[in-house]
Amino acid sequence: MSTTDYDTIDFFQPGPLYQNPYPYYEYLREHGPVWREPHHGVLMVTGYAECVEVYRDSVTYSNCALMAGPFAQWPVPLEGDDISEIIEQYRDRLPLSDQLVTFDPPKHTAHRALLARLITPKRLKENEDFLWQLADRQIDTFLDRGECEFLRDYATPFTLLAVADLLGVPQEYHEEFLQKLQSKQTDHSADNRGKVEHKPLEYLYQRFTSFIEDRRRQPRADVLTSLAAATFSDGTLPEVHDVMVLASGLFAAGHETTVRLLGVMFQFLGERPELQQLLRHERDRIPNFIEECLRLGTPIQADFRLARVATTLGGVAVPPGTSVMVIPAAANRDPRQFDNPNELRVDRTNARQHVAFGSGIHGCAGAPLARTEARISAERLLDRMADIRISEKAHGPAGARRYKYPQTYIVRGVERLHLEFSPQQPSRAKAAT
Repeated sequence: MSTTDYDTIDFFQPGPLYQNPYPYYEYLREHGPVWREPHHGVLMVTGYAECVEVYRDSVTYSNCALMAGPFAQWPVPLEGDDISEIIEQYRDRLPLSDQLVTFDPPKHTAHRALLARLITPKRLKENEDFLWQLADRQIDTFLDRGECEFLRDYATPFTLLAVADLLGVPQEYHEEFLQKLQSKQTDHSADNRGKVEHKPLEYLYQRFTSFIEDRRRQPRADVLTSLAAATFSDGTLPEVHDVMVLASGLFAAGHETTVRLLGVMFQFLGERPELQQLLRHERDRIPNFIEECLRLGTPIQADFRLARVATTLGGVAVPPGTSVMVIPAAANRDPRQFDNPNELRVDRTNARQHVAFGSGIHGCAGAPLARTEARISAERLLDRMADIRISEKAHGPAGARRYKYPQTYIVRGVERLHLEFSPQQPSRAKAAT
């Protein structure tokens, strides 16, 4: 696709551009770190410093239209020097308005503090002990075949059950969760214009509502009871709906994005035997490898903010009511921040400075879990699968691979990843402590 094509293309109309958006991000960068695209008047932010500035300024920028962006439907014009009152009056009409990621302070502050009471260091440690066993159990289902469709056979069930365990879903419900959620999208599903359905989480809403109501009636010595009994910082007990939405949102977002991350990791490993061997022999490099995969294969490609008041960003005027598209996938390749930004370097000293998990008050609460899932998966899959390679039958030969990506600008990651490998004799998984 030529620069001339980029001059006329509407980024928000699905097309082949979504299969590899990175050249387009570089085209945007040529216009500066902040540029107003001509079709919808959206300010597109590709600069690292500018992205961080937006992420950390929750006074100027509202999260209300996080996913809807330029397609948000407002019943009145967004006019005036300060549109905060309009936002508060009508924000509940926008998609995903009941989700923490679309809240602004002070509501966001209270609900984020509640989430911190649910995801404690103790709970994360207990969850990690479970994950070592889960990884081996899932690998056992396909190891003898010497091949797998990695997302279906490993990444999806592993991440689903990882979050289920973190939130205390009883094991007798694990199979039901897999059946209900493995074959359907639980993230912010977009229609063919990039718009977002209002509530794509109905199953999770129903199930967590029943869990929490049950534990409030009959407390037990389990994680769900702790979830049901968690209070706001002022000691008040939240409505069942508030806790249910927090749990459901964490479940859906944490599962989907980590599946994408695992896909990026094993796509790199399958394409690069030398990288695979390096990580086999130098396991201490795995954490930085994960950070580089997050930087180069950012699962959440972009999200939106809405300017409440007039400001400037990257030298560009931002009137109230402007839709600002923050593109962490582009910011993570900003040469002002990362040397040779398109290269994967496991020894990169500032790899963890990426913004794949956002920044500021809306930084991803599930980041510690995602990193743990990725590390354990890398360890156990490298232990038990030798000579991991991309299936040429499914994806074509090296240099002419065929991968398919979602038709959306919101998330990115291969939809299928067929791997071949030589099974290794199983070694004892890390013992739970």
